[in-house]
Amino acid sequence: MADTTGHAATDEPSGEGRGAEPPLIGITTYLEPARWGVWVREAAVLPAPYIRSVERAGGVPVLLPPTGSLRGVAALVAGLDGIVFAGGADVDPGLYGADRHAETGAPQPGRDRFELALLRAAIAADLPFLAICRGMQLLNVARGGGLVQHLPDVLGHRGHAPDVGVIGRHRVRISPTSTVGKILGEVADVPTYHHQAADRLGKGLAAVAWAEDQVVEAVELQGHRFGLAVQWHPEEGDDRRLFEALVAEASDR
Repeated sequence: MADTTGHAATDEPSGEGRGAEPPLIGITTYLEPARWGVWVREAAVLPAPYIRSVERAGGVPVLLPPTGSLRGVAALVAGLDGIVFAGGADVDPGLYGADRHAETGAPQPGRDRFELALLRAAIAADLPFLAICRGMQLLNVARGGGLVQHLPDVLGHRGHAPDVGVIGRHRVRISPTSTVGKILGEVADVPTYHHQAADRLGKGLAAVAWAEDQVVEAVELQGHRFGLAVQWHPEEGDDRRLFEALVAEASDR
């Protein structure tokens, strides 16, 4: 069966049959209260579509909880073949020199601190990564950029997050010469759910995709072997090409 983009959608991992060990792909996780059995405890959790997307692309998912100590981050990066920086809570505006907007979520300093260290170590190691939604915003902050804290204030509409807790869709225009463009083509209809976005781009980042309202929807880290970031949620759709490209690049390591 093919999805609406013409990309073949099957449940078989794309890397199966290559004869090599599949690459280890780390995925950052949320530290949130969770319920199971009789327990309600703080837990490292992650929406299952991230895990399934990596598996179906041929990678082995490795969940990365936001640990309190940063001493092992370099060793962690050395043991992985690629990383997905998952979506989630708003980045603390203090990290990019801004006051907190009323619509900005409560800060999660532990997760911010861990993922910033992980991201910087991945960049230093030239490790392939795909940053998604919050991940793209965190990448921009890590490179010295800033964020729009509440898009409806700027745009006058809620098209990037149409309803609370409901994934929407919109079209993006992609630079055909970019890595994202070579993977997805010049136009894509993407799953979306975000109220923040990149404002001033950080050092070394190039915008490569835009929504119809000109919100930057993807950036690439120049000079990095595979450093892609998208504002949308590819794990929530049927098009696995971004994950497959990450796994293919990670396999080449």
